[in-house]
Order: sequence, then C-alpha cells, then structure tokens
Amino acid sequence: MGTNPSVKSSSQIAIRITEAILAKQLAPGTRLGEQQLADLFGVSRTLVREALTRLMARGIVTVSARRGWFVIEPTPEEAREAFEARRVIELGLLRQARMRPIPEAAVGQLREHIAREEAAIAGADVGARSYLLGDFHVCLCECLGNSLLSETLRDLTARTTLTAMLHQSSEQAEDSCSEHVLIVEALERGDLEQAEQLMQAHLLHVESGLNQVRSSDPLEPLRQALAPVSHEGAVKMAAVTDIMSHRHPPKRPQ
Repeated sequence: MGTNPSVKSSSQIAIRITEAILAKQLAPGTRLGEQQLADLFGVSRTLVREALTRLMARGIVTVSARRGWFVIEPTPEEAREAFEARRVIELGLLRQARMRPIPEAAVGQLREHIAREEAAIAGADVGARSYLLGDFHVCLCECLGNSLLSETLRDLTARTTLTAMLHQSSEQAEDSCSEHVLIVEALERGDLEQAEQLMQAHLLHVESGLNQVRSSDPLEPLRQALAPVSHEGAVKMAAVTDIMSHRHPPKRPQ
C-alpha cells in the first residue's frame, strides 16, 4: 500500500486494506499499527481506528488489548467454512439467474476482467493476478445484479485468500483464469446450469489448495521429530546399536 492523498475516510482505508489482502500483500498475522497507518494515509488515528473496527466486524482483522490490531490467521477449518459460504452465495446467484437473461454488457464486463487477469499473469505481477482472480467472483456477483452480496463475497474471498499459500504458482493462476473463461462462455451461451456446475468445480479446485497450507502449529517440527518410532524402525535401531556396541566395547574402569 502506497501513500494515497485521496484516502480520507474510514471506509476508503478499509477498502485499501482489503485490497492489499486480496493481492497477498498483507500476510496473515501482520500487525496493523494505528499510528503507522495514520502516517501512511495522512489521516487521524481516529479514522484508522474506525476503519479497523469495520474490518474487525467483518472478520478480517482482530485486536488485542495489549498487542494491537492484526490481520486474522484463519485455521483451515475456518477457511473451509468461508468456502462453503461462498458456494452458497455464488451458486445460489447463478441458479437464480436462470430466471432472467444475462445482459450482454455484463458478459462484456466479465470478458474485460478476464483480459486483465491474463495480462497480469503474462506480466508475472503476483499481487495483481491474485487480486484480479479473487475479484472476478465479486465482479460476477455485481454483474448478476446483487451489489449487496458482492460486499459480503469480497470479505469471504479475503478470508479464503489469507489461508492460501503466500505465493500462487503461475500454473495455478493460469488454471483459475482458464476456469473463469469457461464460466463466462457458459453465461454468454445462456447455459446457466453449466455455468453453475463449472463454478462448483472451480471453487472445489481452489479449496483443494488448502491442503497445501503449512501447519501453523509452532510445535509441528518437534512433534514430528519426537513421534514414536515404528516397530520395524525400533528393531533396526536396536540392531545398529548392538553392532556398534560390539565394534566399540565399553572400556573397563582402571
């Protein structure tokens, strides 16, 4: 986030922080100092506190009385719940959209969005591609005529982004973009049922990336190192110990 003189309200500050999360520029657990943000945006700490309070109510940041404000660190289970909420919203909107045709202007807007995704991927701009791949779903929600749910969806997308790997590979980004293309093509054909099925598969594909998230348990390396030795391993270890003891017999006390 760079300094932006145009940011003068708490809602604008909240938007900038959310966008930075979607672009993977703010990692889970990042401390958000009130004075630092106030200096960065050129506003009062009161406005910053209002923005952070908004984000806390939306489940994006958390606060500790002694330590201050932090970007949340969702567990994999919390992320799966967020994905489930996304499925309810996105698949529900596509199902409801079967009752009315998708405007050509909306399809054109989605195609422009995909063009920006492809440009970001080609340019190796990790932040831009991450933001645009997540924002596609918000854009689709808006194109389907529900701006109220689009804000909720943006927050849920930010939460799932925080649980993803810090750096998405170019191959994964290309896969997501290709799946977006197929969804828009189905919408353009008027095949809403196919679009819903493609979205379901796409969200499951993205969610599967949670399996790659490293454990946040700081004791995990030690836990693995001190795990019980298998019976086979114990036998081998005893054999090695026996051989070594015969090779180097203990010295008798003088």
